[in-house]
Amino acid sequence: MSFQSLGLSEPLLKAISKKGYETPSPIQEKAIPPVLEGRDVLASAQTGTGKTAGFTLPLLHYLSENPKEKFRPIRALILTPTRELAAQVYESVRDYSEFLNIKSAVIFGGVNQKPQVATLRRGVDVLVATPGRLLDLQNQNLLSIKRVEVFVLDEADRMLDMGFLRDIERVMKLMPDKRQNLMFSATFSKDIRKLANSILNNPVQVEATPENTTVEAISQRVYRVAKTKKTGLIIKLISEGNWKQVLVFTRTKHGANRLTKKMTAAGISAAAIHGNKSQGARTKALAGFKNGSVRVMVATDIAARGLDIPLLPHVVNFELPNISEDYVHRIGRTGRAGANGQALSLVSADETSYLKNIEKLIGERIEVEIMEGFEPDPNASTEPIKPGQNRQGGGQRTRNSKSKSSGGNRNNSNRNKSSNSRRRNDRRH
Repeated sequence: MSFQSLGLSEPLLKAISKKGYETPSPIQEKAIPPVLEGRDVLASAQTGTGKTAGFTLPLLHYLSENPKEKFRPIRALILTPTRELAAQVYESVRDYSEFLNIKSAVIFGGVNQKPQVATLRRGVDVLVATPGRLLDLQNQNLLSIKRVEVFVLDEADRMLDMGFLRDIERVMKLMPDKRQNLMFSATFSKDIRKLANSILNNPVQVEATPENTTVEAISQRVYRVAKTKKTGLIIKLISEGNWKQVLVFTRTKHGANRLTKKMTAAGISAAAIHGNKSQGARTKALAGFKNGSVRVMVATDIAARGLDIPLLPHVVNFELPNISEDYVHRIGRTGRAGANGQALSLVSADETSYLKNIEKLIGERIEVEIMEGFEPDPNASTEPIKPGQNRQGGGQRTRNSKSKSSGGNRNNSNRNKSSNSRRRNDRRH
């Protein structure tokens, strides 16, 4: 199938050709036709499958084929969970609409709102936004979405993970009842289907790949290792393997900062990216990672959602996620566009149950290896880490830790403070 056969307009085909794309990806083949027909769509697609073009191309086709008055009210709203994803989607909208009379803009928190407001006042057809900044500007009467014709909810599963359900519901009430709705998610959980039922009207459901399968081009491997030796192992792997571009996942923001400092001290250029970082710092870190001046990017799941890094060769789970679906999303950062990729996970004793759940989810056993000098601790507890606990590799403990075992209890008030702080930071996106 070709892009021409999908029925897209000539200006869009010209923009697609300029970007070097010749044939649509599976998610584009399945999603574009029903969107062009005006149907609501519920789509599931892994990272790197081209899902952004799956909704931006038909959306732009519709807007250009049905022009409105010069005033340019916001006709299409694309809602994303993070700043990085918003910027990425906006870039796609801008590139694909190069030969169309379509104006677009992106708004998100963490930066001065004045330039964003100035752009909105000049008139915008397509708005890409994060929930917090959108509702903030709406509350200031600086924008209106009461004339939106197409609504796109991107990365819906991450939206729910980040606690944006109430914000989504508020946004829904601000738009007209009659509109086309498109919902894209990496997974189809019960909560996602419940949300879909409240947003979509008789939707067409499409999937690019079976739910929660991993990309075939990705080589997966587990290193069993003592928690206190994780930092030494990852430094050895990166240094001796001469890895030039590595995306490393940690469970917490503090863990990302700590690991970044240790890598830098070992002579490996590294940068951390997470919700506590300013937008300027995050943009600088990502730019350095893409141009090669930063060798390792250490990220949390929330900050990494939406990062578009072509031909990324290595992804390392410094810590396994406690949510199995996040593993699939993490490793999907590599093995894109037909390229091979390596996904490595450093697994300590207390992450054993996480590994079992991941293998159950993806339906396969992951190859296990033990590196000499970095053997797992045979006496370590296999009690899983509880969500909210701030335990990182390297043997460091929270200030109020009272237990000597790796599975020891933590002060409940500190854990609650950590959880509440994380939720506040998440909502700043």
